[in-house]
Amino acid sequence: MDTPAHEHWTDLTVRRPDDVRTITGRRIPLPWQMEKRAGHIDRLMNRTLPEDFPDPVERGDAGDVLAVLALSESIRRDLAARRGGDIREAILLGATWTEIAVAIDATPNEARAVLRDWTERQHQLHQREVERGRLLGSDADRHASVLALIELADDEPKAAGA
Repeated sequence: MDTPAHEHWTDLTVRRPDDVRTITGRRIPLPWQMEKRAGHIDRLMNRTLPEDFPDPVERGDAGDVLAVLALSESIRRDLAARRGGDIREAILLGATWTEIAVAIDATPNEARAVLRDWTERQHQLHQREVERGRLLGSDADRHASVLALIELADDEPKAAGA
C-alpha cells in the first residue's frame, strides 16, 4: 500500500498519541498503526542480539520505546472509540447481552452502558454536524433504534429483520 498518505505515515516520527492524527486530522487505520508499532518493537528486540551478530541489524533506542508507548495509547483509544459500535453490530447480528458481556469481561448492564454512552456521543455528533451541513453520527431515528437494542433482555437476541 504505497499511497502518498501511507508513505507520509511511514516516515512520520511518533512521540505522542496525537501524532497519529497528523494526516488530515483523521485517524490512521489500525493496521498502519500496528505495523509501525511492530517495526519499533522489532528494533527494540534487536537490542538483545549479541554484539557480534553476523547480520546487519538496526537496534532500538529511546525513540523506539516512546513510539511504542504513543502508538499503544493511540491504538487503545481507537479501539475504545469503536467498542460501542462493535457492541451494536454484535446485537444486530444476533448476539445477546449475556454473550457480549462475556466477550468484553463485563456484566450485561456494563455492556449496555458502553452502548448507551456510544449512541449518545453519536447522536450529539450528529446534532453538531447537521448545523455545519454534514451528516455524521446518528440521527434521531437511528439513535432511538440503538436505545431500543439496549432494552433487550440479557438472553434475548434481536429478532431477525427487526
